[in-house]
Amino acid sequence: MNRPFEIKNRKITVFRKLIMMLCMVGLALLAGSCKIYSFSSAKLSEDLKTITIQNFVMNTAGGPANLTLTFTEKLKEYYQRNSNLKLKPVDGDLYLEGSIVGYELTPVGATASDKAAQNRLTIRVEVRFVNTKNEDESFEKEFSFYQDFSQEQTLTQVESALVPKILDQLVLNIFNDTAAQW
Repeated sequence: MNRPFEIKNRKITVFRKLIMMLCMVGLALLAGSCKIYSFSSAKLSEDLKTITIQNFVMNTAGGPANLTLTFTEKLKEYYQRNSNLKLKPVDGDLYLEGSIVGYELTPVGATASDKAAQNRLTIRVEVRFVNTKNEDESFEKEFSFYQDFSQEQTLTQVESALVPKILDQLVLNIFNDTAAQW
């Protein structure tokens, strides 16, 4: 009589082990496919101690009223957190200034009925960077980044979620081109 119970118990045990192995394999695959990047600080020349970041200006129509202030503050905060540079109001070893030159909404991905499947919000920033210790690293360059959103939504509905993401990526791209020595 105990025989069927033992067989049933073994089947459950085997089934549990199989489930646990599948879960472990799944977790291992998931962990292996996730790439975690850590960037603690920039490796800057020893003679670079300070940075001056001027308030960016708005040279385009559209966008939230506080866009330039938000962007400038994000830049300052990122440099302070991710480098050993001290923020200085004037005459920094590094100098950043610029303007927001584009805040554009464009349709992307047409559907069969010639309607946009998605809309794209793009922000473009023109940056002037000066390295007073090494003029060869100075540049003027335009950075841009975008986020897409469903045609079912209006810009007003998604703007407060999309703009911070776009600005964060722009800040990261500017930082990488100015302070991160890859």
